[in-house]
Amino acid sequence: MTTDDMRALLEAASAAVLTVYRANGTAYLSPVWFHVREDSIELMIADGDPKIESLRRDPRCVFMAFETSPPFRGLRIESDAQLSVEGVAAARLAIASRYLGDADGRRYVEQRTKPGTAVRLPLAVARTWDLRAILPSSEVHGSLPIL
Repeated sequence: MTTDDMRALLEAASAAVLTVYRANGTAYLSPVWFHVREDSIELMIADGDPKIESLRRDPRCVFMAFETSPPFRGLRIESDAQLSVEGVAAARLAIASRYLGDADGRRYVEQRTKPGTAVRLPLAVARTWDLRAILPSSEVHGSLPIL
């Protein structure tokens, strides 16, 4: 996947999942919203959420963002999370606005009463995929079948 393809994936309101590890070692997966900073993925987790408690105890996590339509690009980051309480309000607004639009994003943030923690994951360790090369061409084969 090219850098431009990766940026296009990350700038869209793509589906994403964060995996953290409970105290007993089992994985806990949760859908998340995110946005891209210069060299990292950033997401917000409200205080009291089990994900942030898990990350404070064990910073290992896996983040995956992916498309649900062709060419089915995706990105996976397996890393230790960097946690910060700096810039939380701005990050929360940027992330919510990305998924909900400016007005609804602002309203969403205004309703959030719990403080949050910014979770940052480095893009430098991202692994990507793009299924374009193995998908049937819609020009030759018609639209993809519904499975």
